[in-house]
Amino acid sequence: MTRLLVVALLLILQGCATGEKAKPFQFKSLAKSDIDMVADLHIHAVNERVRELTIKLYKRNPRELKKGPPGITVSRRLQLLLDSPRLINHPELGGKYGIDAIPLVFDPEFRGDRVFALMVGISGMLHASYSYRDEFYLLNEIDQQKLFNSARNLEAIDWRLNNRRQPDGRLFLLTNGIAANGVPNYSFERIFAQLIGYQDMMARIVSDKTNRAIKSVVVGFASTTLLPI
Repeated sequence: MTRLLVVALLLILQGCATGEKAKPFQFKSLAKSDIDMVADLHIHAVNERVRELTIKLYKRNPRELKKGPPGITVSRRLQLLLDSPRLINHPELGGKYGIDAIPLVFDPEFRGDRVFALMVGISGMLHASYSYRDEFYLLNEIDQQKLFNSARNLEAIDWRLNNRRQPDGRLFLLTNGIAANGVPNYSFERIFAQLIGYQDMMARIVSDKTNRAIKSVVVGFASTTLLPI
């Protein structure tokens, strides 16, 4: 059953990378298990969704970019978020990374770039769920509970973006909405659903492969805390 899940996920994740040139064979691939190869493709797919979400958020909330350092661009923000090796210390966020950066987004006193705080939080959390690795080999372990917890945190963050408001009643960040022609735009929900699906699928594959159970936990959407990664 696990082998079928691995093959299915490989096909799904490869489908997410259509339009890209196939990578040539590398000898280091011989040091990878089937789970390692799935994890590598999965990390790539997750990073692509993070890139897409970041761009969409800045288009929807252009004022946030202006709160950053002088001359900052969306391209530079993407480099700061996704370059390898990953930068995990951002002075403008007080050095916060991963789930520690998320509360800044919903803090009325925060005067910085909320989009950047959100994406440092989300990308850092996903990075932590893979033990801060960008690539896996035979002796590297993947923790199914971290993957599961990150999926539940994404659900909570999505809910808070749609429901938490500033003292004047405005949302902290604009995401979903209604287009000028009256058609609902749920493109942000689609990206969050994809990220959640990737993390849950990978957690299940690792759990089945290692015979380690996933402990079901629930995040209180209205609370200010998230599950540890």
